Amino acid sequence: MPLATQNVRDVIATYIRAWVEQDPDLIVTIFTDTATYHERVLQEPIRNREGIRAYWQEKVVESQDRITCELLNLYLDGDTAIVEWEAEFDDVAQNIRKRMREVAILVFEGRLIASLREYWSSEPIGHIPQLLPSPAEPPDRPSG
Repeated sequence: MPLATQNVRDVIATYIRAWVEQDPDLIVTIFTDTATYHERVLQEPIRNREGIRAYWQEKVVESQDRITCELLNLYLDGDTAIVEWEAEFDDVAQNIRKRMREVAILVFEGRLIASLREYWSSEPIGHIPQLLPSPAEPPDRPSG
C-alpha cells in the first residue's frame, strides 16, 4: 500500500509533539528498529532506536527548552517525504533563544521512518531570561 499524505502528517505530528514535549520515548515510536538519523549529513548517522533515543535525551531534553514548532510544507514522492518546519527554542547550553528553519528528508518503511536527513539553519533571536531567585522567607518571629 502506498504511503498516504495523512500517514506522513500523523508521523510529523508525533515528531513535533515529541520535540515540544521533550519526550525521547515518544520519538522512537516513529522510527524503525534499524533507522538512521542524520542530524548533520556529512557526519556519521545516529543508528537505531536506542541511538536516536540517546541523542534526543542529550540534544532535546538536556539542551533545549520552551520549544515551539510549526509544519510549513510537506511533499510526498513514493516512500519519501520532504518536510519543512520552523521552530523556536531556548538553547540552554548557549543561553540564547533560537529560530530554526529545517528541511528533512524522510524515507519510510511502511508507516515508520527508516531514514531521516536534516538540513537546517538557525539564528539567535534573543537571550534566555534569567529567573531571579525567590527571596528567602522571613524567619519566624517568636510571639511574645
